[in-house]
Amino acid sequence: MAGTARRDEPRTQDAKLPAGLAERLADRKHNKAFAPAPWSPAERGASVAAMTSLFSPYTLGRLQLPNRIVMSPMTRSRAIGNVPNALMARYYAQRAAAGLLITEGTSPSPNGLGYARIPGLYSPEQIAGWRLVADAVHAAGGRIFVQLMHTGRIGHPHNLPAGARLLAPSALAAPGTMHTDAAGAQPHPAPEAMTEAEIRAAIAEFVHAARSAIAADLDGIELHGANGYLIDQFLNPISNQRGDGWGGSIAGRSRFALEIARAVTDAIGGDRVGLRVSPYGAFNGLSGGADTDAQYTELAGELSKIGIGYLHVVDHESMGAPPVSPALKAALRASFRGTYVLSGGYDAARANADLAAGKGDLVAFGRPFVSNPDLVTKLQTGAALRAPKPETFYTPGEVGYTDYPLG
Repeated sequence: MAGTARRDEPRTQDAKLPAGLAERLADRKHNKAFAPAPWSPAERGASVAAMTSLFSPYTLGRLQLPNRIVMSPMTRSRAIGNVPNALMARYYAQRAAAGLLITEGTSPSPNGLGYARIPGLYSPEQIAGWRLVADAVHAAGGRIFVQLMHTGRIGHPHNLPAGARLLAPSALAAPGTMHTDAAGAQPHPAPEAMTEAEIRAAIAEFVHAARSAIAADLDGIELHGANGYLIDQFLNPISNQRGDGWGGSIAGRSRFALEIARAVTDAIGGDRVGLRVSPYGAFNGLSGGADTDAQYTELAGELSKIGIGYLHVVDHESMGAPPVSPALKAALRASFRGTYVLSGGYDAARANADLAAGKGDLVAFGRPFVSNPDLVTKLQTGAALRAPKPETFYTPGEVGYTDYPLG
């Protein structure tokens, strides 16, 4: 990959490892299946010895990250006609110093373009647009995963291309309104409940988008299973009231997420796949329930067996949602054997403390990257961060997007 240094050594090469751990780390590097037993305290401690700072390197599958800073996926609504463009390429290249960039939510299907001006990844034009972005990021020395986000019931026909439909697990409208460029804010309409054939078609669309990402020279994909979009709609009993094998029990509600994860892993390799989840997230009409801890702990274990590269766990407490408890975070960390990405209102001090404590492997930062394209340098030097302009988060054009200066 142009502009990216690659090293083949495991990230714990300088640590003295307990018997058997070196082999298990090698298995992880080569994306082999893991036994279901969680990491032991000794293994955790040895692994932590090499992850003391945001600024230490990390091996993520076939990628060598120069630091442990991840840019979170953030909707920015600059994809005119749902096609990535040169302005977007500039935006991501400006932030390429992050260990890993994760793009804004990108639909694998015309049916998933619920917001105005969000990109897709299913047509030749969109693949070419994402190749433009990937080339710019790689030329700047960066690494980039595209987040695949099907909006499901979150959308409006005014935002969808001709022939597309709002589909969801159940025919239940989300509360609130959706912005449309054509008619302003409009109430969320009720979606159509997906048939078995439509569920299978949606899984195939994710696979096509994953393969298209690799064709566009992107480094991998993140499945958006958080914040009330289609995968999360299947996970949550508020939006999934099906009585067939795609709902009802924890296993039924998790099935859609797991079948997508398995299919894209088979298509492009597990080390190129991540999944973002938001237990107890309060967004788009969803929230946690009595079996949330059990649901996500079981999901993490099953994802580990599939062998995806990372689990990205979002705690929206800093934005007013109920917290993800330390107990649940520890259970997810124990159940999932791949890379664990922490996210939720972090600053450098807390990020370094949680990395040193072995609570995660990478740390995601969101809004600070919007207005600080040089965030990595500022986190390292302690320089003051520039505040963003929220009124420009989702407006078209370069203002509030690529015009933030360095320093």
